Amino acid sequence: MDALDRKILTELQMDGRLTVTELAARVQLSVSPCHRRVRDLEREGAIRGYRAVVDHAAVGLNFEALVFATLRWEDRDTVTAFEEAVTAIPNVIQAQRLFGEPDYLVRVATTDLAAYQQLYDQQLARLPGVQRLTSTLVMKHVIDDRPLPE
Repeated sequence: MDALDRKILTELQMDGRLTVTELAARVQLSVSPCHRRVRDLEREGAIRGYRAVVDHAAVGLNFEALVFATLRWEDRDTVTAFEEAVTAIPNVIQAQRLFGEPDYLVRVATTDLAAYQQLYDQQLARLPGVQRLTSTLVMKHVIDDRPLPE
């Protein structure tokens, strides 16, 4: 991957709806080579897909929490069961397995605090293998969905 590929990725991260012609102009490349590079980036997995970025508040998801999960055991079956169960919860919008403690960081979006409390009690607290859950509330997004650096 060279500097031109990185510039293409930056432009597409800022506006995934660019036509190849617009993209080629922004990266100062002719259309055919630009199109070929985009196809190569897609085929190699550098570009995983294209999507709309939805404003959570605009669709009524005004409340976000970061949930830190520590598992009782970290054997393969427990990890697999936890990951499958957390994946099945629609309000979980992001989840990462971490090194050290805690074991997972889970980002949750709900309509309000009451909806979060219900989700916590009925689903999060019942996730397989959980020893401890710690929540912190998101006050404000300072950086959200920033393009990767060139």
